[in-house]
Amino acid sequence: MKHLSAASTYSNRNPVKFRIPTSDNLVPIRLDIEIDGQKFRDAFTWNPCDPDSEVVIFAKKTVKDLKLPPAFITQIAQSIQSQLTEFRSLEGQDMYTGEKIVTIKLDLRVNHTLIKDQFLWVSLLENEYQDLNNFESNPEEFARTFCADLGIEDPEVGPAVAVVIREQLYEIAIQSVASARETRINKKGRRGAEQFPASKAGGTALDLMKLFGYRSSVIRKRREWDVYEPIVDLLSNEEVETLEAREERSART
Repeated sequence: MKHLSAASTYSNRNPVKFRIPTSDNLVPIRLDIEIDGQKFRDAFTWNPCDPDSEVVIFAKKTVKDLKLPPAFITQIAQSIQSQLTEFRSLEGQDMYTGEKIVTIKLDLRVNHTLIKDQFLWVSLLENEYQDLNNFESNPEEFARTFCADLGIEDPEVGPAVAVVIREQLYEIAIQSVASARETRINKKGRRGAEQFPASKAGGTALDLMKLFGYRSSVIRKRREWDVYEPIVDLLSNEEVETLEAREERSART
Protein backbone atom coordinates (compact mmCIF):
# COMPACT_ATOMS: atom_id res chain seq x y z
CA MET A 1 0.00 0.00 0.00
CA LYS A 2 1.19 3.49 -0.77
CA HIS A 3 2.05 6.10 1.84
CA LEU A 4 2.07 9.82 1.10
CA SER A 5 4.69 12.15 2.52
CA ALA A 6 2.65 15.30 2.01
CA ALA A 7 -0.88 16.21 1.09
CA SER A 8 -1.69 18.59 -1.70
CA THR A 9 -3.47 21.80 -0.82
CA TYR A 10 -4.58 22.46 -4.37
CA SER A 11 -8.34 22.71 -4.73
CA ASN A 12 -10.57 23.02 -7.76
CA ARG A 13 -13.90 24.73 -7.13
CA ASN A 14 -15.09 24.86 -10.69
CA PRO A 15 -17.88 22.34 -11.21
CA VAL A 16 -17.74 19.52 -13.75
CA LYS A 17 -20.61 17.48 -15.10
CA PHE A 18 -21.82 14.54 -13.04
CA ARG A 19 -20.22 11.16 -13.38
CA ILE A 20 -18.98 8.48 -11.02
CA PRO A 21 -15.27 9.10 -10.27
CA THR A 22 -13.98 5.97 -11.99
CA SER A 23 -12.35 5.24 -15.33
CA ASP A 24 -15.53 3.56 -16.60
CA ASN A 25 -18.73 5.43 -15.84
CA LEU A 26 -20.67 2.29 -14.89
CA VAL A 27 -23.77 2.18 -12.73
CA PRO A 28 -23.69 -0.19 -9.74
CA ILE A 29 -26.89 -2.25 -9.83
CA ARG A 30 -28.15 -4.25 -6.86
CA LEU A 31 -31.10 -6.63 -7.06
CA ASP A 32 -32.96 -8.11 -4.08
CA ILE A 33 -36.19 -9.66 -5.29
CA GLU A 34 -38.56 -12.17 -3.69
CA ILE A 35 -41.59 -13.71 -5.37
CA ASP A 36 -43.71 -16.37 -3.67
CA GLY A 37 -40.95 -17.21 -1.23
CA GLN A 38 -38.24 -17.54 -3.87
CA LYS A 39 -35.41 -15.04 -3.70
CA PHE A 40 -32.99 -13.62 -6.22
CA ARG A 41 -30.07 -11.41 -5.20
CA ASP A 42 -27.31 -10.08 -7.39
CA ALA A 43 -25.01 -7.09 -7.82
CA PHE A 44 -23.22 -5.97 -10.96
CA THR A 45 -22.43 -2.91 -13.07
CA TRP A 46 -24.30 -1.58 -16.09
CA ASN A 47 -23.25 0.74 -18.87
CA PRO A 48 -25.80 3.60 -18.86
CA CYS A 49 -25.16 4.12 -22.58
CA ASP A 50 -26.54 0.69 -23.46
CA PRO A 51 -30.04 0.76 -25.00
CA ASP A 52 -32.93 0.07 -22.65
CA SER A 53 -33.89 -2.95 -24.73
CA GLU A 54 -30.83 -4.72 -23.29
CA VAL A 55 -32.45 -4.63 -19.83
CA VAL A 56 -35.28 -6.96 -20.80
CA ILE A 57 -32.91 -9.21 -22.74
CA PHE A 58 -30.68 -9.48 -19.68
CA ALA A 59 -33.66 -10.20 -17.41
CA LYS A 60 -34.92 -12.98 -19.69
CA LYS A 61 -31.47 -14.56 -19.96
CA THR A 62 -30.95 -14.41 -16.20
CA VAL A 63 -34.30 -16.07 -15.51
CA LYS A 64 -33.59 -18.76 -18.09
CA ASP A 65 -30.05 -19.48 -16.87
CA LEU A 66 -31.07 -19.66 -13.21
CA LYS A 67 -34.36 -21.45 -13.92
CA LEU A 68 -36.37 -18.80 -12.06
CA PRO A 69 -40.14 -18.42 -12.45
CA PRO A 70 -41.11 -16.19 -15.43
CA ALA A 71 -42.54 -13.59 -13.03
CA PHE A 72 -38.97 -12.61 -12.16
CA ILE A 73 -38.40 -11.20 -15.65
CA THR A 74 -40.58 -8.15 -15.05
CA GLN A 75 -39.29 -7.56 -11.54
CA ILE A 76 -35.63 -7.78 -12.56
CA ALA A 77 -36.15 -5.49 -15.56
CA GLN A 78 -38.09 -2.93 -13.53
CA SER A 79 -35.50 -2.84 -10.76
CA ILE A 80 -32.61 -2.33 -13.19
CA GLN A 81 -34.53 0.30 -15.16
CA SER A 82 -35.43 2.19 -11.98
CA GLN A 83 -31.79 2.38 -10.91
CA LEU A 84 -30.70 3.47 -14.38
CA THR A 85 -33.37 6.17 -14.43
CA GLU A 86 -32.13 7.52 -11.10
CA PHE A 87 -28.57 7.63 -12.43
CA ARG A 88 -29.58 9.33 -15.68
CA SER A 89 -31.52 11.98 -13.75
CA LEU A 90 -28.15 13.20 -12.45
CA GLU A 91 -26.42 13.33 -15.82
CA GLY A 92 -25.72 16.87 -16.99
CA GLN A 93 -25.86 18.28 -13.47
CA ASP A 94 -22.89 20.08 -11.95
CA MET A 95 -20.74 18.45 -9.30
CA TYR A 96 -17.62 19.58 -7.45
CA THR A 97 -14.25 17.84 -7.50
CA GLY A 98 -12.98 18.63 -4.03
CA GLU A 99 -9.85 17.51 -2.26
CA LYS A 100 -10.86 14.41 -0.33
CA ILE A 101 -9.71 11.23 1.28
CA VAL A 102 -12.64 8.94 1.93
CA THR A 103 -12.89 5.76 3.94
CA ILE A 104 -14.19 2.84 1.90
CA LYS A 105 -15.71 0.08 4.00
CA LEU A 106 -16.17 -3.54 3.00
CA ASP A 107 -18.53 -5.77 4.95
CA LEU A 108 -19.85 -8.52 2.71
CA ARG A 109 -20.21 -12.25 2.27
CA VAL A 110 -19.81 -13.92 -1.09
CA ASN A 111 -20.67 -17.62 -0.98
CA HIS A 112 -18.40 -18.95 1.81
CA THR A 113 -16.07 -15.94 1.94
CA LEU A 114 -16.66 -13.27 4.59
CA ILE A 115 -14.76 -9.98 4.19
CA LYS A 116 -14.46 -6.99 6.50
CA ASP A 117 -12.05 -4.19 5.72
CA GLN A 118 -11.72 -0.42 5.47
CA PHE A 119 -9.15 1.72 3.72
CA LEU A 120 -8.59 5.26 2.51
CA TRP A 121 -9.38 5.77 -1.15
CA VAL A 122 -7.32 8.66 -2.46
CA SER A 123 -5.81 10.03 -5.65
CA LEU A 124 -2.29 11.08 -6.43
CA LEU A 125 -1.86 14.62 -7.77
CA GLU A 126 0.19 14.35 -10.94
CA ASN A 127 -0.44 17.75 -12.49
CA GLU A 128 -2.65 20.44 -11.04
CA TYR A 129 -3.60 21.47 -14.57
CA GLN A 130 -4.72 17.96 -15.48
CA ASP A 131 -8.20 17.63 -16.99
CA LEU A 132 -10.52 17.05 -14.03
CA ASN A 133 -12.85 15.02 -16.21
CA ASN A 134 -10.09 12.42 -16.64
CA PHE A 135 -11.29 10.04 -13.94
CA GLU A 136 -8.88 7.12 -13.74
CA SER A 137 -9.74 5.10 -10.62
CA ASN A 138 -10.48 1.45 -11.33
CA PRO A 139 -12.35 -0.51 -8.62
CA GLU A 140 -12.14 -3.74 -10.63
CA GLU A 141 -8.36 -3.54 -10.86
CA PHE A 142 -8.13 -2.82 -7.15
CA ALA A 143 -10.47 -5.72 -6.34
CA ARG A 144 -8.34 -8.13 -8.37
CA THR A 145 -5.20 -7.03 -6.52
CA PHE A 146 -7.07 -7.16 -3.20
CA CYS A 147 -8.13 -10.78 -3.77
CA ALA A 148 -4.67 -11.81 -5.00
CA ASP A 149 -2.94 -10.25 -1.99
CA LEU A 150 -5.29 -11.99 0.45
CA GLY A 151 -5.28 -15.32 -1.35
CA ILE A 152 -9.00 -15.25 -2.13
CA GLU A 153 -9.71 -17.86 -4.79
CA ASP A 154 -13.47 -17.55 -5.27
CA PRO A 155 -13.83 -15.75 -8.65
CA GLU A 156 -17.10 -14.15 -7.55
CA VAL A 157 -15.49 -12.18 -4.71
CA GLY A 158 -13.56 -9.67 -6.85
CA PRO A 159 -16.57 -8.40 -8.81
CA ALA A 160 -18.59 -8.15 -5.58
CA VAL A 161 -15.86 -6.06 -3.90
CA ALA A 162 -15.67 -3.78 -6.95
CA VAL A 163 -19.45 -3.19 -6.88
CA VAL A 164 -19.36 -2.25 -3.19
CA ILE A 165 -16.59 0.27 -3.88
CA ARG A 166 -18.49 1.68 -6.86
CA GLU A 167 -21.64 2.06 -4.75
CA GLN A 168 -19.78 4.20 -2.24
CA LEU A 169 -18.09 6.30 -4.93
CA TYR A 170 -21.51 6.74 -6.55
CA GLU A 171 -22.87 8.09 -3.27
CA ILE A 172 -19.94 10.51 -3.09
CA ALA A 173 -20.79 11.79 -6.56
CA ILE A 174 -24.43 12.25 -5.55
CA GLN A 175 -23.33 14.25 -2.51
CA SER A 176 -21.13 16.38 -4.76
CA VAL A 177 -24.14 17.18 -6.97
CA ALA A 178 -26.08 18.22 -3.87
CA SER A 179 -23.14 20.36 -2.76
CA ALA A 180 -22.99 22.15 -6.13
CA ARG A 181 -26.74 22.71 -6.07
CA GLU A 182 -26.60 24.13 -2.54
CA THR A 183 -23.74 26.42 -3.50
CA ARG A 184 -25.72 27.81 -6.45
CA ILE A 185 -28.65 28.52 -4.17
CA ASN A 186 -26.41 30.22 -1.61
CA LYS A 187 -24.81 32.35 -4.32
CA LYS A 188 -28.18 33.69 -5.34
CA GLY A 189 -28.84 34.89 -1.80
CA ARG A 190 -25.42 36.12 -0.86
CA ARG A 191 -21.83 36.22 -2.00
CA GLY A 192 -19.32 34.46 0.17
CA ALA A 193 -17.13 31.46 0.65
CA GLU A 194 -18.39 28.27 -0.92
CA GLN A 195 -18.93 25.35 1.39
CA PHE A 196 -18.27 21.78 0.46
CA PRO A 197 -19.83 19.35 2.96
CA ALA A 198 -18.10 16.07 3.62
CA SER A 199 -19.51 13.06 1.86
CA LYS A 200 -21.61 10.66 3.91
CA ALA A 201 -20.48 7.67 1.90
CA GLY A 202 -18.11 5.20 3.49
CA GLY A 203 -17.31 7.41 6.51
CA THR A 204 -15.73 10.81 7.01
CA ALA A 205 -14.23 12.63 4.06
CA LEU A 206 -11.13 14.72 4.71
CA ASP A 207 -10.34 17.66 2.44
CA LEU A 208 -6.70 16.74 1.84
CA MET A 209 -6.16 15.02 -1.49
CA LYS A 210 -7.84 14.86 -4.86
CA LEU A 211 -10.58 12.26 -4.90
CA PHE A 212 -11.63 12.98 -8.46
CA GLY A 213 -9.63 13.28 -11.63
CA TYR A 214 -6.41 11.51 -10.75
CA ARG A 215 -4.90 8.06 -10.44
CA SER A 216 -6.35 6.38 -7.36
CA SER A 217 -4.46 4.55 -4.66
CA VAL A 218 -5.16 3.12 -1.25
CA ILE A 219 -3.47 4.14 1.97
CA ARG A 220 -3.21 2.34 5.28
CA LYS A 221 -1.50 4.58 7.81
CA ARG A 222 0.97 2.80 10.08
CA ARG A 223 -0.68 4.05 13.27
CA GLU A 224 -4.03 2.74 12.00
CA TRP A 225 -2.92 -0.73 10.92
CA ASP A 226 -4.95 -2.33 13.72
CA VAL A 227 -8.07 -0.57 12.44
CA TYR A 228 -7.35 -0.79 8.72
CA GLU A 229 -6.63 -4.50 8.67
CA PRO A 230 -8.58 -6.80 6.37
CA ILE A 231 -10.44 -9.74 7.87
CA VAL A 232 -11.17 -12.68 5.59
CA ASP A 233 -12.94 -15.79 6.88
CA LEU A 234 -13.84 -18.96 5.01
CA LEU A 235 -17.14 -20.19 6.43
CA SER A 236 -18.27 -23.77 6.71
CA ASN A 237 -21.63 -24.87 5.32
CA GLU A 238 -23.07 -24.80 8.84
CA GLU A 239 -21.79 -21.25 9.43
CA VAL A 240 -23.26 -20.09 6.12
CA GLU A 241 -26.64 -21.58 7.00
CA THR A 242 -26.56 -19.94 10.42
CA LEU A 243 -25.60 -16.57 8.94
CA GLU A 244 -28.31 -16.79 6.26
CA ALA A 245 -30.92 -17.61 8.91
CA ARG A 246 -29.78 -14.60 10.93
CA GLU A 247 -29.97 -12.37 7.86
CA GLU A 248 -33.45 -13.68 7.14
CA ARG A 249 -34.62 -12.81 10.65
CA SER A 250 -33.10 -9.35 10.40
CA ALA A 251 -34.81 -8.71 7.06
CA ARG A 252 -38.19 -9.49 8.59
CA THR A 253 -37.81 -7.07 11.51
